[in-house]
Amino acid sequence: MDTPNRPCLLLLCSLALLAASPARAADWTDALEERIAQIDRDSPGQIGVYVKRLEDGKRMAYQSGRMWYLGSSEKVPIALAVLQEVEDGRHRLDEKATLQDGDRVDGSGKLVWQETGTRYSVDELLENMLMQSDNTAANMLVRVIGEDTLNRRARDYLGRRGFRQLTSLAEVRYAVYSELHPDARKLSNLDLVKLAAAPIGPQRVAAFLRMTSLERDELRVPTLDEAYGRYYARELNSATLEAYGDMLEQLVRGKLVSADHMRLLYGYMKYDSYDAYRLEAGLPRTVRFIHKTGTQYRRACHMGVIDPQRGEHGAIVVAACAQDLDEATQAGRTFERVGRAIAQALLNGGDNDGRGDR
Repeated sequence: MDTPNRPCLLLLCSLALLAASPARAADWTDALEERIAQIDRDSPGQIGVYVKRLEDGKRMAYQSGRMWYLGSSEKVPIALAVLQEVEDGRHRLDEKATLQDGDRVDGSGKLVWQETGTRYSVDELLENMLMQSDNTAANMLVRVIGEDTLNRRARDYLGRRGFRQLTSLAEVRYAVYSELHPDARKLSNLDLVKLAAAPIGPQRVAAFLRMTSLERDELRVPTLDEAYGRYYARELNSATLEAYGDMLEQLVRGKLVSADHMRLLYGYMKYDSYDAYRLEAGLPRTVRFIHKTGTQYRRACHMGVIDPQRGEHGAIVVAACAQDLDEATQAGRTFERVGRAIAQALLNGGDNDGRGDR
């Protein structure tokens, strides 16, 4: 038998490498995880990121199996539970709900300032809750369907191990302030709104003491930082990023709500807009991105689906959360870097301005 000469051997080796390279290039998960780990090291706090490409099921999971506080990202499971109740005939999108004093809570949105007795359709509340992240609208919707129903529904798409309990946004405030002192439960919802006008930190604690007529030595913990820390440790309104990602995957695969309600939800989750905020700031303007942010004291999240209209043939699920960093400026920059890393790994290089990861 003739032995191949050296040039032929080199040619065969080169062809073998070329044949193998697409498979290696397609395996983006390790490279993305390395970049996410570097972003985490650069961050003053901690981050968790879950990314899944639905067309082949490949995923990157970085610190995604632990519980992360959701903040307003909780509003997507609320919306899904409401729409499922509508589809089961228990409620209607044009059904009216009346604003009650017990619905009011501080945060985003304008409903908190509206007159008691003002009526809103369920559809209007969904739009306000998702588009404006209106906390009072979220409270009204939780009241409409009931907290037990919300959690029963959520167990179906978040899994029994993926979360513990979802509550109203007002209950979040009561639970946090109760870590300072149980008398927080005596405050009205309007008191909560007034209390939020004081800057978070020592001034908020001082306002709490004035409002409850307590002395400083009666507090369970002396600082709001410790109060929030104790609240977060209870893992209420928290979920694993994998569970949240699974919920988003079920949504875009059409397993949770009807096609009409999917389109409605996509619109309210900003399918047709580009805000250049957090993850989206690192993504190309050319991609569609349905998403919801969440923000709380030293906690931030950004959850969404890139190109959801492609469903299982090209949608990319993303769930990211951060803790122990400034929830505004530091979180925004960190999530932008995460978005850019995802774009470069999965979207043909990401943005077009050549900035790369910063």
